[in-house]
Order: sequence, then C-alpha cells, then structure tokens
Amino acid sequence: MFRIWTDMALLTAESQEVVGLRMMKLAAGGMPAIDEANRMIVEKVLEAQKSAISLLTGASPDSVVRAYRGKVRANARRLSKQALDIDRK
Repeated sequence: MFRIWTDMALLTAESQEVVGLRMMKLAAGGMPAIDEANRMIVEKVLEAQKSAISLLTGASPDSVVRAYRGKVRANARRLSKQALDIDRK
C-alpha cells in the first residue's frame, strides 16, 4: 500500500521535471517544438489507452503507475540530453 503512494509522489515530481523541460523546448519554437508538441499529444493518448487496458485486464494500479513512471523518466532523460546538446552549441 505504501509503495503506490511513494510511486505516485515520485511520478508527480518527475512529471514536473518533464513539464519544465518541454516548456523550454516549446518556448524555443521552430520545428523541434512542433515535433515535441505532436509527440506529446500522441504519447499521452497512447499511454492513457495502455493504462486503461491494463487496468481493465486486471493489472494493479501500482503496476500501472510504475509503468507510467518509466515513460516519464525516459522523457526526462531524452529532453535533458537534448537541452544539454543545445547548450553545447
């Protein structure tokens, strides 16, 4: 029971990091911003579908939150790397 609360708190913090990184990318404009906006929309729809299917087929809420955290962390790594690459130019 405690695990899901910890995962949800971490998901909240990690999501805020991704929001900040995405805002910087969107604020920079250009094609990279358009690509990120499109990616973000498609990704959110797909993840919502996957989460709903997982829950409907018997997955635990904890496993769904953990899977979603994995996606958020992957986005944070990708966006952080891209931000570093831009800073180096």
